Amino acid sequence: MTDLLKTSLNRRTVLQAATVGAVGVSPALRALVHAQGSDAPEKKEVKIGFIPLTDCASVVMASVLGIDKKYGVTIIPTKEASWAGVRDKLVNGELDFAHVLYGLVYGVHLGLAGPKKDMAVLMNLNHNGQAITLSKKLADKGAVNGAGLAKLMASEKREYTFAQTFPTGTHAMWLYYWLAANGINPMKDAKVITVPPPQMVANMRVGNMDGFCVGEPWNHRAIMDGIGVTATTTQDIWKDHPEKVLGTTSEFVQKYPNTARAVTAAILEASKWIDEGLANKNKMAETIAGKAYVNTGVDAINQRILGRYQDGMGKTWDDPNHMKFFNDGAVNFPYLSDGMWFLTQHKRWGLIKDHPDYLNVAKAVNRIDVYKQAAAASKTPVPKTEMRSSKFMDGVVWDGKDPAKYADSFKVKA
Repeated sequence: MTDLLKTSLNRRTVLQAATVGAVGVSPALRALVHAQGSDAPEKKEVKIGFIPLTDCASVVMASVLGIDKKYGVTIIPTKEASWAGVRDKLVNGELDFAHVLYGLVYGVHLGLAGPKKDMAVLMNLNHNGQAITLSKKLADKGAVNGAGLAKLMASEKREYTFAQTFPTGTHAMWLYYWLAANGINPMKDAKVITVPPPQMVANMRVGNMDGFCVGEPWNHRAIMDGIGVTATTTQDIWKDHPEKVLGTTSEFVQKYPNTARAVTAAILEASKWIDEGLANKNKMAETIAGKAYVNTGVDAINQRILGRYQDGMGKTWDDPNHMKFFNDGAVNFPYLSDGMWFLTQHKRWGLIKDHPDYLNVAKAVNRIDVYKQAAAASKTPVPKTEMRSSKFMDGVVWDGKDPAKYADSFKVKA
């Protein structure tokens, strides 16, 4: 390449070439882009917060397996105590990214749950794999599922307490949807409290709640400890529902776009590795069970990640819709309709007073542009559409086409 050509390529040209992955430009220009490092991660070391849950696995394994180094970054997984703590550290910049609840990101973006800050969802980390646990005491009285719970609550009047993990988060929305589908209004017929995931089992043991919705391994742990039963799995509420996401602030993506892409690509590759076979899943279970991560027995993790379920009352089954991390890329795409769904439920339960601009909020938060770049880098297939259609436990279909009508259509609401 001549000196004249080098000097004629200004910084803007180089950055534009990098942004589009240097598609359609000459090999010489592409080489120059690389030489100048304009597509290299701006921040080489990143802190990613996580809560001790099975679905933090792709973040942890991207670090443990060294996949992050392949993309020019070093991931430092940082164990956090609560989702509120994750929120605060993301907002104030102590964390660069987080394994985080989908609905928490949207809650912060709209200022529904603490400080308001423009946020970004870069990818889904997993589908499925959460559950609703009811106490053994309730199960002994016939409350082993939604219908049984509704019957018991109608016949034995008292204050019933249920726990979720964050007011605008996924577990709150699964719990509310399930209760409402069984004729129980979570805002009127029950008391709902917020408890960090690792504290769920201990709180149920001492009688602080009648039921909870949380991620694994804490539902299975309650069964192993003989204090709870699985009333339903979240994949039975919404098959292939989105769950945790890789979240950050909009400000971070703007300041460090190459870092955002590199981290997303590394975690996509780790997600693919986890789903590639039994040996990888077993290694993942052994790794994340360790004290530095989930801090529980491997046997609390390694069954449900393979779809081997038991309900704590003698029933066992194999569930093909268990927790997935990649599933040929189907898991990870941040569909706009998924983000919009959380907004419809926030409106349903009175967390939002007026209908937001559903589609534009989702377009602002779900950074499909960054995801597509990371998908190209990690050779991950990308779907043709940014919306998808989903059918829920009550037969209601959500497709994102008329979110305001959908949000207002529920009989049981705040």
